[in-house]
Order: sequence, then structure tokens, then C-alpha cells
Amino acid sequence: MTQTTSYQKRSKDQLAARVAQDIPEGATVNLGIGMPTLVANHIPATTEVLLHSENGILGMGPAPSEGDEDYDLINAGKQPVTLLSGGAYFHHADSFAMMRGGHLDICVLGAFQVSSTGDLANWSTGEAGSIPAVGGAMDLAIGAKQTWVMMDLLTKQGVSKVVAACSYPLTGIGCVKRIYSELATLACTPQGLKLIDKVDGLEHAELEKLVGLPIAV
Repeated sequence: MTQTTSYQKRSKDQLAARVAQDIPEGATVNLGIGMPTLVANHIPATTEVLLHSENGILGMGPAPSEGDEDYDLINAGKQPVTLLSGGAYFHHADSFAMMRGGHLDICVLGAFQVSSTGDLANWSTGEAGSIPAVGGAMDLAIGAKQTWVMMDLLTKQGVSKVVAACSYPLTGIGCVKRIYSELATLACTPQGLKLIDKVDGLEHAELEKLVGLPIAV
């Protein structure tokens, strides 16, 4: 028998809009490879936010319209982007100096696993042919003033990606402050998970059952 649910998951665009909602005016924000790049499309035109890409861009705008792509102007995931008025592109080393020097207010990253206390694993599952090294994610996770994760709460097999302790190699320890997912937004604290919000119709007990961990209200 197929189990029915009384709640509607956030789409990827709805999730991106949810993340964008929490980015404050004037923030400098790195958007990681994958789902986080969608956040750029949901920053209001009236809000001044400086979007950074680790390959050397500051002042990214939303994705270009179809037919207007410039493949000399791409983000770290090799997707074409736009550059807002006053934006700049520069050497990779300068970009990493920004990341390591504490000049980013927020970075938004994807993840394979996040622990309840904010440990991050987002570069390897140990499978053959996977990415051979941690790359810039390590610098972003530790260098930014806040690290947020944007990801599906569950794997395709229905296993929670929020765990008591990460089983995959760590990118950073205790660095994640918030987890944005299709079902709920959670805060990672030294005491464990705390609920920020959840989709309508999802009961708190059901969310705790899906995650397999207690979630403070």
C-alpha cells in the first residue's frame, strides 16, 4: 500500500526562494555548486546582495535568458551567469583570499551529510570515480561567517542526510548553522537540531521520525 502524505514538498525553486528570504541586505554570499546556484534567481532586484563565486566573480546576477549566455562568464559549476553593474571578475587566488580571509558573510553549500551539531560532509561518498579531493568547499565552510546547507532531507533510498555523526569524510567540523531542505529548515546547535520552520501539514513527530533525531522547537 502506498502511504499518502498531507504535506507538499518545496520544489527546488521554492527552496531557493526560502534561502534567499533569509539573506540580509548588504551581505556578501558565496553560492556553491549545484542547487545553491538557484538562489541567485530569487534575490529581489531591490535588495543589495553581493554574490561571490569561488572561480573569481563578485557581483553575480541571476541566470541569463536563453540565447544570452556568455560561456566566458561562468560560475564555479561552469554554468553561465550574469554580472550586475559594478560586478567584477578576478584571479582565482584573489577569490580564495576572500574566502579564507573571513570576507564572506554567508556561504550556501550542498551536502551529502550534516550532523546535528553542524559537521559537514559534502565532497565524497567513497564511491569509485568520485571527486578525488575536498577542493574549495573546505575553505568556504570554515572561512565564511555562516555556513548554510541547501539539500534534500532524504536520500533517494529514503535515508536521512541529517545524522547524529557523519559517516562520510568531513569537510568541516561544527561549521553548519542552518539546513534548508524541501521539508523543513533546521538550525544546528551544540545541543543538536532546532526547528526554524517546516512545510504545512507535516507534523513535528513525523519530521523527527524521518530524520531519526530529536528536533527542539
